Amino acid sequence: QVQLVESGGGLVQAGGSLRLSCAASATIFSFYTMGWYRQAPGNQRELVTTITSGGSTKYADSVKGRFTISRDYAKNTVHLQMNSLKPEDTAVYYCKAEAGLRAYWGQGTQVTVSS
Repeated sequence: QVQLVESGGGLVQAGGSLRLSCAASATIFSFYTMGWYRQAPGNQRELVTTITSGGSTKYADSVKGRFTISRDYAKNTVHLQMNSLKPEDTAVYYCKAEAGLRAYWGQGTQVTVSS
């Protein structure tokens, strides 16, 4: 059974930092593209960043230079380091694993940035 378990969300002041983690099943981690998406109230879920099995990354323009995604193959975990957080980064953040037509989602973790 594939599982994605996120952790690390919380409340932080603007300008602060948070680090999200997503632990994945070993059966998929090495081969799947891992990503972080977010959804704010009243908005559609949007891409934040992805990292391929080979380590290539992609970022939304709104987070470039502030967020960094990384993979820890030894722990089957993907991290999202978020710096210089803004109130507009407030959302539920979801971890996603995908390969071809297969995709799995985590349960989400709340990130709230106060002004």
